[in-house]
Amino acid sequence: MSEVKTGDTVRIHYTGTLEDGSVFDSSRDREPLEFTVGSGQIIPGLDQAMPGMQVGEEKTVAIPCEQAYGPHDPNGRQTIPRDQIPGHIPLEVGTPLQMQLPDGRQMAVTVADVSDSEVVLDANHPLAGKTLTFDVEMVEIV
Repeated sequence: MSEVKTGDTVRIHYTGTLEDGSVFDSSRDREPLEFTVGSGQIIPGLDQAMPGMQVGEEKTVAIPCEQAYGPHDPNGRQTIPRDQIPGHIPLEVGTPLQMQLPDGRQMAVTVADVSDSEVVLDANHPLAGKTLTFDVEMVEIV
């Protein structure tokens, strides 16, 4: 049976969980995830776990934050006066928003804290700073 190697296009089913066991994503109720191994299309820690797997094989991989979405960066948080945010924008903690940078690019942020006078926006990925565990099934080498 052939083994996955760097450069192969593969299809996997996966379930991703946090350290507390909660599921943050899964492909089990949809089509398998297809990507090219070693191309940087998925997080590094999961990508590095693919070579050597065979079709039908299942494995569990624990990935530290450095090999996933990186550590949580305190500099990724910005405090903005509440009166600078248009009134129609929802300001509940956890709400994802798009922020426009001075050069016109868009940046995804999450409302991290709200007070009467300020809003704290967090540009860190929601999974930054977390160890991720993936249960992976190699479905196909395309």
